[in-house]
Amino acid sequence: MSSATKGDRKTAIDVASWMFNIVTSVGIILVNKALMATYGFSFATTLTGLHFATTTLLTVILKWLGYIQTSHLPLPDLIKFVLFANFSIVGMNVSLMWNSVGFYQIAKLSMIPVSCFLEVILDNVRYSRDTKLSISLVLLGVAVCTVTDVSVNAKGFIAAAVAVWSTSLQQYYVHFLQRKYSLGSFNLLGHTAPVQAASLLLVGPFVDYWLTNKRVDAYNYGLISTLFIIVSCTIAVGTNLSQFICIGRFTAVSFQVLGHMKTILVLALGFVFFGKEGLNLQVILGMVIAIAGMIWYGNASSKPGGKERHSLPINLTPKTQEYNVLPVSSQTDQEV
Repeated sequence: MSSATKGDRKTAIDVASWMFNIVTSVGIILVNKALMATYGFSFATTLTGLHFATTTLLTVILKWLGYIQTSHLPLPDLIKFVLFANFSIVGMNVSLMWNSVGFYQIAKLSMIPVSCFLEVILDNVRYSRDTKLSISLVLLGVAVCTVTDVSVNAKGFIAAAVAVWSTSLQQYYVHFLQRKYSLGSFNLLGHTAPVQAASLLLVGPFVDYWLTNKRVDAYNYGLISTLFIIVSCTIAVGTNLSQFICIGRFTAVSFQVLGHMKTILVLALGFVFFGKEGLNLQVILGMVIAIAGMIWYGNASSKPGGKERHSLPINLTPKTQEYNVLPVSSQTDQEV
């Protein structure tokens, strides 16, 4: 196969990976918004536990059918990953409760510079001037169209800090563990999803009661709301898998930067399906700036010197075979 054909195939898989992530992420946000706003199911942490339980069920079935081979992930790395991931989920929910929407959005935007910091310190990655400027443009655009009222308090700031750092570390670890142990997306999910499901389903009802003062077992489960929960769990399998695929193929920073396309799409689709309240020139301007920044980032980071790793490569274990429609590429620093 010629290098041009290989390059075209990789580009096609990269684009398919991003589209898979965007479609499933936007879909689950819209479904969850309807579930929580229309049917009053406000138990976000427990719902996330159900998402991972569904993901676990799929990985068990695929492993039983022989599509996923047995792989190894050391217990200390598994525990660290699950801690980061669960603190991220709970931290985000608490941050949204204790902070204004504006400060919550600023905290989410700060994940990009934190992820950059982790890559610079832990992987000795260096960014070009254009790459840094394009990231700044994306942050500016998303801030313009999402940040409105901004107020902060001590406990809200601490919750936001925990959420930002744990989320950034979790996403860094997805990329790190896949490279270090040569794990495919389904293999890594097969290790992490059961532990996350068990831990979130154990603590989730208590966290949700603390946040909402409502008990998940006292919720009136009707036919429509139950169907929405099932649809949410089904889409979540694709969301979890696509996140691991995208971060594995690229990096946490690229996932964060280009992932803000989901923010723009959610805003746009929200105006389409839930009314045009809040749509104004500022929001439209912010969307245009953010999209321009994403295009610039994709171009700048793909150029020689746009984003380079100077550290020694991680010792890799033999690649485990798995059923994966969108395989994880070893060329993790090549961008879209």
